[in-house]
Amino acid sequence: MDASSAPFPVRHKKLSLDIQGNKTDIVICSYDDHFLVIATQIGSMGTTLRARKEEGVSIHPTFCVSVIFGKRDEPILVACARQLIEHISNCGSSLPLVLSLGLKDHSVGTLKGVVTAVIANRLW
Repeated sequence: MDASSAPFPVRHKKLSLDIQGNKTDIVICSYDDHFLVIATQIGSMGTTLRARKEEGVSIHPTFCVSVIFGKRDEPILVACARQLIEHISNCGSSLPLVLSLGLKDHSVGTLKGVVTAVIANRLW
């Protein structure tokens, strides 16, 4: 088998579903050093965020979420990334998350739908 027909080398899941009336494509990838989640309703990547658990001596974990590029004035996108990194951490993984959200609708219902779908199909 030549390299061009080799299967995708990273463990991943792809799904399409309707969220709030919009066709939403989601790709979840598990790399050795991080998780990548792409959720799009526009056919391309959107605002991209990085979320990680802060390592420290505190009993209660803290999380850092930052916008890599895209809309920096939408706290609901940061909240979505935070919910996912908290879930990843609670499941026992310390890997960071890169999340791309290319959404037509930034409503609470849409973001909840994305989080629910990703958690239901998680690779952590």
